[in-house]
Amino acid sequence: MALAWCLCNCVGCQPSSNTPAKLTLVASGDTAGWIVPCGCTANQSGGLLRRGTFIADLKEQGEVLYVDAGGAASGDAEYDRLKFEAILDGEKLLAVAAHNLGGAELAFGAEYLAKVAARTRVPLVSCNARLADGGQIANPAVSIERAGRTFAIVGVVSPDYATDKITVDPPLQAVRGTIQALAGKYDTLVVLAYLPEPQLLDLADNLPEADLVLGGPTGQSVLPTHRGPTLVASATNKGKFIAVLDAPMGDSKSWDGKIVELDQAYGDDAEQKDNLDAYYVKLDARDLTPAETSFVDNLPLAPPEGFRVAGDASCEKCHQQDCQLWQNSKHAHAWATLTATGAEVDSYCQQCHTTGYGLPGGFVSRSATPDLVNVGCESCHGPSLAHVESPHVKTAYAEQSKNQCITCHDRENSPRFNYGEYWQKIVHGTQPATALSE
Repeated sequence: MALAWCLCNCVGCQPSSNTPAKLTLVASGDTAGWIVPCGCTANQSGGLLRRGTFIADLKEQGEVLYVDAGGAASGDAEYDRLKFEAILDGEKLLAVAAHNLGGAELAFGAEYLAKVAARTRVPLVSCNARLADGGQIANPAVSIERAGRTFAIVGVVSPDYATDKITVDPPLQAVRGTIQALAGKYDTLVVLAYLPEPQLLDLADNLPEADLVLGGPTGQSVLPTHRGPTLVASATNKGKFIAVLDAPMGDSKSWDGKIVELDQAYGDDAEQKDNLDAYYVKLDARDLTPAETSFVDNLPLAPPEGFRVAGDASCEKCHQQDCQLWQNSKHAHAWATLTATGAEVDSYCQQCHTTGYGLPGGFVSRSATPDLVNVGCESCHGPSLAHVESPHVKTAYAEQSKNQCITCHDRENSPRFNYGEYWQKIVHGTQPATALSE
């Protein structure tokens, strides 16, 4: 990866003398692997398909400059790498001018980042993330001409995200050092800052040279706000919200903008849908196991011998009535909701639509354990081989079955979940003959 700052469509490295035209800058960030809403509920926001539609609509009104503040991945396993690359491919289709290295990106390591940057040709930027020997792992800044303006786009990340192989310099000093080297070569300075909110605001307060400081993750999005001459904003929360900023025109000398939620009002962009489909093709071919994802907690080196998924068929001998009730429930057909959209290849979805995902004897992959698709008995009662072999032994989660519900029926995927109401849909274990274990 080149160590000098990258010149993208920059003529003569001098501020443009052209009359500025209408321009909108769009900043995304903190996508956290949310390439598309999972679809568990109808009112979910975000995703690159809607992001693509929003930007395409904006381009019909004037020029657009698109940037990302970082945090595109949600882990560093093989699954996360495939998704991160698909997100970068999607950003490339949107002509992203710069993608800042956030905490998730640094977790992948410098070698991988260099390879993915070379393949995707997405301009990664960071002026303060370095190798232990001091070498840069990305260009500190990029320059691009757009709508009669020359932009310098600098990337910075919080020292909180340093790793054992990547050091992170203090953000303010790093940005100042970078822009000092670029003096006279731009007329608009944009700083992409992957910083927690207090650090983000502090940077904006102490960097009056910057026209825009755009960041995340900040918990909630930060509305575009002037901190002295600098406009600060953040787009966060799985990329569900984006910052939309209008460049000054005419007598105006300041930027202005808003935060936009990418909700159902925005349809699916065709190119981004093709990119999503290509990602699903890769997942289909790989048929990843739970061990190749970041979704499974490490179990003790030697879990109890009977802590193993036995399968639904093992329950039926003693619990015929309960098993019949289960067969008629939505849990028993959970896998079909994935196959209807092609999402059965996605590990993120598999974890809540299979039995024993990542647990001993549980779901491994579509090809290896097709009998463990759907939400079976042990999804709630826990790996129960010990109970099958000795019915007087309670099922693994006998004292906490209720708590298992919210691992999947969380606020994101099941916002209307109410245990009392939902339990009535699957009530079982009420007959003595079928309540033997509990």
